[in-house]
Amino acid sequence: MEFARAEYIEKLVAKKHNGRIKVITGIRRCGKSYLLFKLFVNYLHQNNVHDNQIVQLALDEIGNAKYRNPIELDAYLRSQIERTSTQYYILIDEIQFVAEIKNPYVNDNTAKLTFIDVLLGLMKLPNVDIYVTGSNSKMLSSDILTQFRDRADEIQVYPLSFAEMYEKYEGPERNAWLDYYTYGGMPVVFSLQTHEEKSKYLSDLFLRTYLKDVVERYQIQNDTSILEDLLNIIASSIGSLTNPTKLANTFLSKKQVKINSTTISRYLSYFVDAFLIKQANRYDVKGKKNIKTPLKYYYTDVGIRNARLSFRQQEENHIMENVLYCDLVRRGYNVDVGVVEEYIRTDSGKNTRKQLEVDFIVNQSNQRYYIQSALSIDKPEKRNQEIASLLRIPDSFGKLVVIRDYIKPWRDDNGIVYVGVEQFLLNKDITRLF
Repeated sequence: MEFARAEYIEKLVAKKHNGRIKVITGIRRCGKSYLLFKLFVNYLHQNNVHDNQIVQLALDEIGNAKYRNPIELDAYLRSQIERTSTQYYILIDEIQFVAEIKNPYVNDNTAKLTFIDVLLGLMKLPNVDIYVTGSNSKMLSSDILTQFRDRADEIQVYPLSFAEMYEKYEGPERNAWLDYYTYGGMPVVFSLQTHEEKSKYLSDLFLRTYLKDVVERYQIQNDTSILEDLLNIIASSIGSLTNPTKLANTFLSKKQVKINSTTISRYLSYFVDAFLIKQANRYDVKGKKNIKTPLKYYYTDVGIRNARLSFRQQEENHIMENVLYCDLVRRGYNVDVGVVEEYIRTDSGKNTRKQLEVDFIVNQSNQRYYIQSALSIDKPEKRNQEIASLLRIPDSFGKLVVIRDYIKPWRDDNGIVYVGVEQFLLNKDITRLF
C-alpha cells in the first residue's frame, strides 16, 4: 500500500535550493527512504528534472560498500556532477554507513575524515542540492546541528498519522480507529493481513531494530533486560506523571533491581534521541513557568507500545491520549502537559494546594490551545471532572475536549468546544473547530 506523505513532500520542496543539507530523521521503518527515493524523486520528475540530474545512492546495499569510505564517496559524487551549468540533486540513504577514517594526507593520527566532511564540501557547490537520511543508531536528532555546524535542516518523519492511514483505509470506516489505536502507523503494518503478522512485525522491530540501535550506539553490555523493562514500564504508564527517581523505585519494588535515577535518566534520553519515545514537559498555567519534574512519556508509535505489552493493556483512554500528543507534535506545535494550581480552604481554616491537570497546552507562534483527552463525558459528573482544570484557566485562549464518541462538534456555555477524536485527527486546522 502506497501513502502520499504529502506534508513531508511539502517540507522538502519548501527547503529545496536553500543552500543547506536536508537531513531526514525519524524512527526506523517509518518511511524515510520511501519518502526520499520514491515520492521526492517522483516530484522532481514531474517538475522537469531528468534522471541524469539525480544522484541516488543507498549505502546499506552491499554493491555500494566501496562508497562507505569518505574519500571514495566524495570522488564518486563529484564524478556525477561534473557539469557546472546543470542543477544536480544528491540523495543519499543511510549516510551513517560511511566510516570514519584517518586522514591519509596529514601526519596526525587524530585527524579524521567522515561523511560530514564530504557533505560540507559538496554543499559549497552552487549547483548541488543535498538530501540524506540516517538511521537512529548513528545519526540522532540531537547530533545533527553539531555535526553539520549549523548548516543542515532537519525534517523529522513520523509514522503514518490517522488522517494518512484513513485516506487509504480499505476496511469498514468504523474499524479505522480500532485498527489505528491497536497497530499504530508504521506503513508496513497496513500491508499485513492478520493480527499475528502485525504483532510479530512490530515485536521484531523493537528487538531487532530499535533496541539493537540503542545498545550498539551506546555500547551497552549488560543492561539489555533493564532497557526492555524500562520501556515496558513507560508503555504501561503512558499518560501518567513520572520521573527517574520514581522509575528507579519501581525497579526496586517490582523487579528487585537496584538502579540509580541517573542511569534511568540517561537511558530515557537514549530512547528519546532514537525517536522511540517522546518526553512531554509540564507547565504551570497560572504561575506561567515550566516544572522540571514530574513529566510524561509517550510512545512515538502506539503499535510499538502495544506490541511491547503483547496487546494486553489496551486502555483506550491512555492510548487515545498518546495518539493525540503525537499528532499535535507532528503538526508542528509545541506541546506541554499542564497543571493549574489552586488553593482550597479546608474546614479547619487552612489553605490546601490542589493541582488539576490539563492534558495538553498547545502553542504555535502567538496562538495557544488547551486540550483535554476524555474517553467519555456521558455523565454530568464525568464532564465536570474533565473540564474542571479548563474552567480555572484565567485567559481567553481556545479550550477543547476531545472524546472517543463520534459527535457533531458543539460549544458549551463556558466556551469549551467538544469534538470526537476521529474528527479532530482528520481536521488539519485546529482553528476551524472554534
